[in-house]
Amino acid sequence: MRQIASLVGVLAAAFLMLPAQAKDKPLLEEYVREPMPPGFKVIVAEFEGPVFADAKGKTLYNWPRIGLRNGDAGEQKGKPACDDHKYTDNAGLMSPYPGGLELPEVETRPACTDVWPPVLAKPDAKPVGKWTILDRPDGRKQWAYDGYALYTSTLDREPGDVFGGSRKRGTSEEGAQREPVGPPPNVPPGFAVSMVATGRLLIIGATGRSVYYSDHDAPGKSNCDLQCLREWTPVLAPQSVRAQGDWSVIQSSPGVNQWAFRKMPVYTHVLDSRNASLEGSDVPGWHNVYTQPAPPPPEGFTVNDMHSGQVLGDAKGMTIYVYNCNDDAIDQLSCNHPDRPQAYRFAVCGRGDPDLCLKNFPYVIAPKGAKSNSRIWSTMDIDPQTGKKAAANAPGALHVWAYRDRPVYYCSRDKKPGDIECDTWGEFNGARNGYKAFWLRDDFGGNAGSR
Repeated sequence: MRQIASLVGVLAAAFLMLPAQAKDKPLLEEYVREPMPPGFKVIVAEFEGPVFADAKGKTLYNWPRIGLRNGDAGEQKGKPACDDHKYTDNAGLMSPYPGGLELPEVETRPACTDVWPPVLAKPDAKPVGKWTILDRPDGRKQWAYDGYALYTSTLDREPGDVFGGSRKRGTSEEGAQREPVGPPPNVPPGFAVSMVATGRLLIIGATGRSVYYSDHDAPGKSNCDLQCLREWTPVLAPQSVRAQGDWSVIQSSPGVNQWAFRKMPVYTHVLDSRNASLEGSDVPGWHNVYTQPAPPPPEGFTVNDMHSGQVLGDAKGMTIYVYNCNDDAIDQLSCNHPDRPQAYRFAVCGRGDPDLCLKNFPYVIAPKGAKSNSRIWSTMDIDPQTGKKAAANAPGALHVWAYRDRPVYYCSRDKKPGDIECDTWGEFNGARNGYKAFWLRDDFGGNAGSR
């Protein structure tokens, strides 16, 4: 059965429910303090958690090498590859088409370093801890972290922006994308943090199993009885550990130590069928643990409960879509932002016709004066004929909602609330050049949902 609920209300109560004692302070992920060179700092971004930033507050990224359909792309440790060369043809790494085809807007296509400025080191800079200095092919010195060269993104405008890339990964067909770099999360050995659409999810590192807490417990006390223990397994703590930060240890039974996060005892769910699962949160009174929950969308959006998970909708429940795009040149530049070429999107949504594209995948219009309660959601003005940003109140411009500084859309094939007729529309099921429903939870396709 499909149900529509207010995202600010029910969704906040569902996956953003927090222990009562934690609601009076911002829930930001704690991180491991490490030595850093002068001029760098850590900013706790509202969605990505702790990230490294330069002196101006611009987020730092790397470009890890991954395998694609017809080869590898990205950078190896110690070998910066993002350079000043302006590519004019595709490489054939992801596309079913052969390499050598001309790219869109070649006259104005930027070089890799135009959109990903290298983080350069001064001549007297010294390595510190995991921070090292690499020699670029052009002779300049570049900072690296854990061996990977560091860059900033021209899409980031203010401290805390993380619009260039995400730690939340999709399929390899999306291309070799950039990722924000940050310090390790401050979690005890055995735990890890996974990026999903609803936040920074706490998991067991060795198995990937999700971690949960219960409303039936009290701060510092487990009330999980024998019946409860058939389905929920306490996460045991070694006898030697001590409380630190958000972490403490309780005795769930005589001589048995159990981890507690933000004072609430934590468990795994015996019936979870996949890693980083959200299934346990379907049990009344039980919730996934987030080191940092994602900020909810602005007021008026809704969540549709589907058979396979949860998808974001507008005030009437009509499904919201995001657009994914990564070009197939050697430097693997993204093409899902209105500052990037729109030829890819026009091709997949309207056979190159902007008017047909607007009919098939209309923008989600933002009301006049609409406000967002977070940086990750915003509004912008778009020229629908070019797909690029427009000046405020420009003739013909549309004022639209944007997620991660990218417009969101409807699908004209959806006729009623909860329809997802355009999910996976485009190349590689919408992952490389196409549209995906804004999944908050997708038990069939992966809990991470859409970027």
